[in-house]
Formats: sequence, structure tokens, C-alpha cells
Amino acid sequence: MRRRGFLRGLAAAPVASTLAAPAIAQAAARVVVVGGGFAGATCARRLAAAGIATTLVEPATSYLACPFSNLVVAGMRDLEEQRFGFDGLRAAGVAVAAQAASVIDPLARRVALTDGIVLAYDRLVLAPGVEIRLDALPGYDAAATEAMPHAWRAGPQTTLLRAQLEAMDDGGVVAMSIPANPYRCPPGPYERASLVAHYLSTRKPRSRLLLLDAKDGFSKQRLFEKAWRELYPGIVEWVPLSRGGRVIEVQARERVLVAEFERHRVDVANVIPPQRAAPIAREAGVADRSGWCPVDPATFESRLQPGIHVIGDAAVMGAMPKSAFAANAQAKACAEVIAALLAGRAPAEPRLINTCYSLVAPGTGISVAGVYRPAANGLLAEIPGSGGTSPLDAPPEDRRLEASHAEAWFAAIAAETYG
Repeated sequence: MRRRGFLRGLAAAPVASTLAAPAIAQAAARVVVVGGGFAGATCARRLAAAGIATTLVEPATSYLACPFSNLVVAGMRDLEEQRFGFDGLRAAGVAVAAQAASVIDPLARRVALTDGIVLAYDRLVLAPGVEIRLDALPGYDAAATEAMPHAWRAGPQTTLLRAQLEAMDDGGVVAMSIPANPYRCPPGPYERASLVAHYLSTRKPRSRLLLLDAKDGFSKQRLFEKAWRELYPGIVEWVPLSRGGRVIEVQARERVLVAEFERHRVDVANVIPPQRAAPIAREAGVADRSGWCPVDPATFESRLQPGIHVIGDAAVMGAMPKSAFAANAQAKACAEVIAALLAGRAPAEPRLINTCYSLVAPGTGISVAGVYRPAANGLLAEIPGSGGTSPLDAPPEDRRLEASHAEAWFAAIAAETYG
């Protein structure tokens, strides 16, 4: 059926008559949340705690978290430690629809699921995360991901990259292709580089790591580079945009990365391609030509579709980075906004905190933090003097403490969201 015809049918469909499963008896819920990651699950839990009938739409039976998955890549953590189920959300009063959203009708305020169920909403929250763009880098398609994994979504790609590192002979070359901004977790590639360098230094010390970057600078750069010099001398080479670091083509069968000035034949290639908001955001009409979703920074409501709020990695948030910490903070603030709007109150202006922890070695951490508020330019801006990075000359005990804080934060956010 053509989409236009389907939407006409969707607008006329009696919502209650489409419901068959007791697990989603709240299908006429006033709020529907699409996406079960840290943004969506947190928002759904907070809304339910406020007494608002809430349905979470998430096709996966569990969530594989990206924070700490770089430890899995480097052989220091098991992938199953990244897995979290949704039973805790159900126990907290959230109705979980284990389906994907297929069609969103912003005018009728209804969401159709892949099994034909239709959910009505007063407010819709989209937290779909990112899509790995397989159309953005010549030669990098679905087949190429099996030879040159991106591992930018926790799961089989994570363990595939780990297996390739383990199978590589000592003396081999590992290369990472790092995209231009924006993408999920700005420091993530450099944390991965640090932990892969640790693996190489302890298991395959004659090997080296080549970082081909489409940027001339990156988050916590001085801290990362200091760690590489001190911990992994001679292993890590960073090639920025100005020195030909941008990868413009991949040849997966030959394991070749073609950069602007040079072809690099490598033994293991981790290609992190450009990203954009997940497809459901485009389906809902909340993504613009950039591929991302512009929102009102005070309410997280889409600037393109009223009644729809977008949080987490898919949204344009100005100075606030795309991170799990940020997604969690946005989710809590968004739930408060929606509760106020449904009650007929004016929502308070949010203040949002973000901290990005990175491990540069097991038990050795660094961080960057900031506090954000809506600005006159219609984006979130960092409040001057509110944050900063770890001191460059911090003693080893401070780095160990930061790593401990990172572990405690991850345990806390996982328990708060899914426990």
C-alpha cells in the first residue's frame, strides 16, 4: 500500500480495536516513546513515574550499550556485560511494545507498528539514535562492514573487530577511519584508539595503529596525545585532515583505505563512517537536510513537527555533545517538560549537565564536563566557566580515580535506566 493511502487509513483507524496483546494495553497512552536506549528508556521511566500513561516502542528484546564497549573491542570486557533488558521498565509501569515503529502520522498523532497495531499519542518522544551511513563513503557498503567493521553500534560488529585484532600477526598495521563532526560520542574513536594501543602494546608490540582523521582537532586532544606519547610510544600515529587524513574511499577486499594523499594497505581496518538520525526520524518529518533533527532547546520539541520531541543522538543540541550522559540528562528534562505541558503549565527552562569519561588505559581515565542552557541562537550553549577537562598534569592517582568514576557512572546510569 502506498504511504499516502496508508496514512489515510491510519488516521481513520480505531485505535482500541487494533490492540490484541495485554502487554500493550496502554496503546492509547498519552505519550509514546520510540527507542529503548539511554534517552528513550530514561524518558519513558520518568514519564511513568509522573503518572503519565507511557508506551515504549522498541523492537529489540534487550539493549546493548555503547559506553564501555571499547573495552570489549580491546579484549578487556565481555559483550554480555553491555546487555540490559526491559523488565525493569515494565515493573516501573511502562508498557513496552516489542515492535518497530513503521509509520508516524504527526497530524493524526498516531504511530503504526510493524505488526499493524496503532498507537495514539498526545505527545511523541523520538529517541531513535543514529544511522550508520553506508552511502557516504565510496566502497563502504553492507558487505564491506564484514571486512572492515565500524563497531559503532554495540553487537556483532564489536566482537568482529575484536576477533580481527586477535587474529592479526604481530607487526601488523591497524587503521581507524574517523569521520568529521557530528557523530555519536565525539571522544569515542580516541578512547578506542587508546585501548587498542594498549592491546597492541601488551599483546602485539611490533604492531602500530594509524588514525586517519577527517578533522584537524578533537575532544580532549591534548590529554589523549599525552597519554599516547607516554603509554604507547611509537605505536599511535594520528594523521589529521590537513595532512591528508580524510578517507575518501575504501577497498574492502584489498584492505585498502584511500586517503586524500595516500593509499594505506592495512591488516585491520576500523571504518567509522558518517552518521545521521535514524530512518524513523526522516519518516516522521523531524530531520532536516543535514540528516539531523532540529529542536527547541527549551522543550526538545521538533522545529519541524509540533507534538514530537526528539532527544539523544538524533537531535541537534548545539554545544552539547552526543553522548549517553547527555541523552540521559535530556531525557529527564524532556519528561519534566512533557509533564508540565500535559498539565497545562509552562515548563521551566532546563539546565543540562554532561560528562564524557574516556579510558586511555585500563584503570586510567580522563574526562570533559559542561553545563548547558538554551541560548539566543536557538541552540544549547555551554554556560561559561561551568566545566572543563581533566588537568593535563594530573598525577596517576587522579587518573585512576577518574576511571573509577567512569565505572561508577556507567553502573549507576544502567541501574537507573533499566534496573
